[in-house]
Amino acid sequence: MIRVTDQLAKAAHEWPDRAAISCALGTLTWAQLYARCQAQAQALLDLGITHGDRVAWLGFNASTGVECYYAPALVGAACVPLNFRLSEQELQTCLADCTPMVLVCDAAHAELAVRLAATCPSIKSVWQAGGEPVAGAQPYNDVLSRAEQRETPLDDAQTGADDDLLILFYTGGTTGTPKGVMLSHTNIFTNAMGTAAAFGITAGETHYMTGPLFHTAGGSRVYISSLMGTHLVIRPNFDVVDLMQQVSTHRVNLLQFVPTMMAMMLDHPQFHKFDMTSLKTLTYGASPMPPELLRRAMAAFPGVRFGQAFGMTEASPILTILPPDDHAPDGPNAARLTSVGRAVPYVDMRIINDDETPCAQGEVGEVIARGPNIMLGYWNQPEQSATALRGGWYHTGDAGYLDADGYLFLTGRIKDMIISGGENVYPIEVENVISTHPAVAEVAVIGTPDPTWGERVHAVVSLHSDVDGAAIIDHARARLAHYKCPKQVSFHSGPLPLTAVNKIDKRALRALYNVAATAPETTQKEPS
Repeated sequence: MIRVTDQLAKAAHEWPDRAAISCALGTLTWAQLYARCQAQAQALLDLGITHGDRVAWLGFNASTGVECYYAPALVGAACVPLNFRLSEQELQTCLADCTPMVLVCDAAHAELAVRLAATCPSIKSVWQAGGEPVAGAQPYNDVLSRAEQRETPLDDAQTGADDDLLILFYTGGTTGTPKGVMLSHTNIFTNAMGTAAAFGITAGETHYMTGPLFHTAGGSRVYISSLMGTHLVIRPNFDVVDLMQQVSTHRVNLLQFVPTMMAMMLDHPQFHKFDMTSLKTLTYGASPMPPELLRRAMAAFPGVRFGQAFGMTEASPILTILPPDDHAPDGPNAARLTSVGRAVPYVDMRIINDDETPCAQGEVGEVIARGPNIMLGYWNQPEQSATALRGGWYHTGDAGYLDADGYLFLTGRIKDMIISGGENVYPIEVENVISTHPAVAEVAVIGTPDPTWGERVHAVVSLHSDVDGAAIIDHARARLAHYKCPKQVSFHSGPLPLTAVNKIDKRALRALYNVAATAPETTQKEPS
């Protein structure tokens, strides 16, 4: 039997006085964290919450959110971390979909939480962690204190297990109505075990988590932490100076980041002022790592092990890993650095054509996967679940190919593929080339309408130093077939826009730059 909460109980028993979570609210030991989770579970039970119910969390990264990751499962319920970056209307849609019985929030989102509860009849109570309680919310610590006074122990038989729903992540909010991804105890435990093994995580390490708790890339690290007894440092939001300060203060051993964050850190004028010699491992993912940025990072952190993970919420989230041993930019296998690695041992992966038949080695198609880490399905969406999981395989929507050694090379989202004059152009390939230009800080390649060719390749670039569009195009033409090269270059002031999970927001870029994409081979500035 697999119960994620058993890992928390074990951590509290084996390392009671070891730091478990550090955040803006302070530090909790494993014994303290477990005790607070038990108290929350008792309070949930007192409200009649039981097997199959949901408990929502709305707030910045904090220990309260971590408690919500575990406590509902102690009574067989599930946690729903809400994306605080969504609009109020989008959050109402999520709550109407998952119908939680309790909404736990932090002080910054308390007034919003109360308004949301008023529109969601299923919510019995709003619990506010920190700050002066707003009307309609109960102080979270008071709720725990009352529950701790109860002498009746929790019924161990009620605890969720195996294929029971553990956590419900909403995804897809930037492209349409959010979908609730259902992840079980088995899903999460499988990912935790595999990730810890692949990255060589050992007990007692200190990890810094940059991702928000409403997203599985960061959230999965919470469950890895209890499995391995690591100290997890989490912050309410990402700030590059704060990140470097926390690494120095807490002597962080492992740092999880996305490429844009690494670029911001390396480019920051205070980068060399902080002691980050405690770092042993840097793991990255969420979006492609430009080869030149990876070289800069490896040069800036000599002796540090680098590892890449690729996946998605539906996979809990990891499908492939490029381990530290494959991070050799000048070795015979240097080409592997442009891949996302090989499938983790428990994942079966294939590349298929439009007709679901397997692709030949090196042929681009859709990436599909199956394994014990793949989601149960989408909450309340049986048709979308059946489509995504047809034939027993999760269809990722990502395009890519496998080489002779089983390394996966992504070419972009299938929907992001650009078809220009009948030729398929994959944005990642073009982005990797343009990113090697010394003046380029960031680049995103999108398809924009073309009256002759249907679509044109359009590069949106943020710069380190001045350069014109013709130079960018010439740089690409020296390295790529001409049909793959940008016909238009737009210069974006400042960093490129990001989605809620810190990926470059191509939807926003299309909205900004589609209108002016009609002239041949031009350069344009950011629209005003």
